[in-house]
Amino acid sequence: MTLSPSLRFRRLTGFVFAALALLIAAGCAPAASTSASMQTLPTLAVLPSEWPIENAERVAREFMQNWQDGQYERMFELISFGSQEATPSETFINTYADAASAMELVGVTVTPTGIYRESDAIAVFNYSVDMITETFGTITLANRDMRLVVDAAARDWRVAWTPGDLFPELASGGRLRLRSAPPIRANIYDASGDVLADQEGRVATISVVRQSAPEWENCLNTLSATLVLPLSDVRLRLESRPASELVQIGTIDEATYNAVAPQLDAFCDARLDGVRVRRYPTGTTVSNLLGYVGYPSEAEIPALEATGFTQESLIGRTGIELAWDETLRGTPAASLEIVSPSGQVMRVLGERQARPGQSLWLTVDADLQNAVYNIVADAYTQAKDTWAPASGGASVVVMDVTNGDVLAMVTYPTFDNNAYNAFPTMGRQVANEMIQAFQADPRRPELNRPAQGVFTLGSVMKTITAAAAADSGVYAVDERYTCSGLWNRDIVRTDWLPGGHGLLTLAGSLTQSCNPYYYEAGYQLYQADPYILPDYARRFGFGVLTGIPDIPEQPGFIPDPDWFRISFGTEMPFSEEVNMAIGQGYVQVTPLQVTRWTAAIANGGTLYRPHLVSYTGLLGGEPTPAYEPEGIDLDLQPEVIDMLHSGMCAVTNTQAGTAEFVFRNSPLQALGVCGKTGTAQTGGPGTPSHAWFASYAPQDNPQIAVVVLVETSGEGSGVAAPIARQVHEYYFGFAD
Repeated sequence: MTLSPSLRFRRLTGFVFAALALLIAAGCAPAASTSASMQTLPTLAVLPSEWPIENAERVAREFMQNWQDGQYERMFELISFGSQEATPSETFINTYADAASAMELVGVTVTPTGIYRESDAIAVFNYSVDMITETFGTITLANRDMRLVVDAAARDWRVAWTPGDLFPELASGGRLRLRSAPPIRANIYDASGDVLADQEGRVATISVVRQSAPEWENCLNTLSATLVLPLSDVRLRLESRPASELVQIGTIDEATYNAVAPQLDAFCDARLDGVRVRRYPTGTTVSNLLGYVGYPSEAEIPALEATGFTQESLIGRTGIELAWDETLRGTPAASLEIVSPSGQVMRVLGERQARPGQSLWLTVDADLQNAVYNIVADAYTQAKDTWAPASGGASVVVMDVTNGDVLAMVTYPTFDNNAYNAFPTMGRQVANEMIQAFQADPRRPELNRPAQGVFTLGSVMKTITAAAAADSGVYAVDERYTCSGLWNRDIVRTDWLPGGHGLLTLAGSLTQSCNPYYYEAGYQLYQADPYILPDYARRFGFGVLTGIPDIPEQPGFIPDPDWFRISFGTEMPFSEEVNMAIGQGYVQVTPLQVTRWTAAIANGGTLYRPHLVSYTGLLGGEPTPAYEPEGIDLDLQPEVIDMLHSGMCAVTNTQAGTAEFVFRNSPLQALGVCGKTGTAQTGGPGTPSHAWFASYAPQDNPQIAVVVLVETSGEGSGVAAPIARQVHEYYFGFAD
């Protein structure tokens, strides 16, 4: 090793200084004894009077203070020249930094207890140290000794440091190891206790040691066929690694394992390790709610590791699996150990018991969810020659009107979340093909349409306009207007029924869905105050998030004069509010928002926050409610609520009602279903409308709200209402 001129000068100076000191000592001291018990003084030892022990204590305390402050570079400057040569700066700093990381160190507190001189040039600093860790609490190391020596190069005391000054076992090659054992991810159940997600999926990982394979070429061919990988890829992955190394080459599902295990054993002497994976046993109908699990992103790894998990841990990626991830995954057991180079545990510094994940019980009834999905799927099958080919998809939400519990939330079409598992039970090749098909589908089956899809509302908006007009006082509750079939305050606008509906009350305008009535209502609301209608719409939960905590959602959009002025640089004309009054123009809503509003009409004016999770808890333990019902009193006048009830209930049970023909022969007539049809334009001529039906039942003691949206399919009465009828019939026990 070549020393720099400055370093050679420092070492030469030190040697000269030491030699002079020894000569002086030899000249003044008696003749040396030849006794065997006589100890030779260290080369750098000098007279005590020149190196006061107080200075040794000062250096020791400074070293410890820098440790407490995390100043590892400064600590290195305070160790002896010999220690620096034995342990370079980078190694020294990494020793402390890596230990702090492994221990999840929060702080260090050093308590000095004494110092004494072992010889003229050696002092011993005694202390205790408390290492405060995030996971293991405080780790106390008592009665520690740290040696200091006189360093001629520094002309001062310095710490004679070895790795043992951090932990004694490190001096003999030990290393810190943080072991983590994550608990099994907890299950998700439906409202009846049926399993929707568990860890009962089974796959096997295949690992091979090349030099141990009895028939290498047959082994490669078998692996290629089993994993559906090119032979060249399998060969490269295995032959690029040392022949003695155990290499994991792939994962197979249980059925494949049963078929190929004998060949893999005979040709490869392969190791097959079973792995428990996430499983969604009820099929695809709840995939959009549950979501799926997967590996963390790079950005998520530090926070995940801080909780005891690793980058190989599977965590919630979407849906309820994501929203409730911390509850479901629990906290890993952890052990902080010092292990020998061979892996033997030399010392356990701290341990933490695992906290098992807590299971979830949803508000969703799986049987109802499946039934609703099948009703929608059958409707598409029946309409394969009419509206179905042009329809982008459908949404159905069933909600308890008394508390906001979502009993069913169906997206059509859907996807299979089992394919997104890190170890899919159907095999990775099949899973990848499924995922590619889902993501290429223009209907976007991965979208949770009820909460994340935004759509024009059409005539269901008339319930909002009617309530706003009556509650604000712009209209009387029994306001009459002659629906002639035409309205022309700006352009000539027509009703859906040629010739119109004649003289109508506000309730009757809902029952018969008269467009001119609401053109005029929008106009009058604008004249009174153009903010009345948009403000009431937001008050009723539109253009804002519903607050559902378990899945992502969109707020939709309600235009107002401020937005129009900013966007277009002019005042909003009354024509825009006329469009808004019938749910057209810039209005965008989610089916979940419509369900929440429909439930509020049904229960007398309380707008509940919807939710999907009912309870959390350990199996066999007492479950804990996930949420308490949260409702906002809309403070609508009772006569306004009564008007809405009257108009909507007549939609299905009077001859003038827009959906009476759909419910005419249904056993539901004994209960009474109240609803509102909607046919929302989505584009130019030739583009099918969105079909809506918003409803609740029973009429006199409402229990559920049911909202159906079938995209680009036609009229609400002809497409959405029949689906809603079947959902109500199933729920109330009238289905075959």
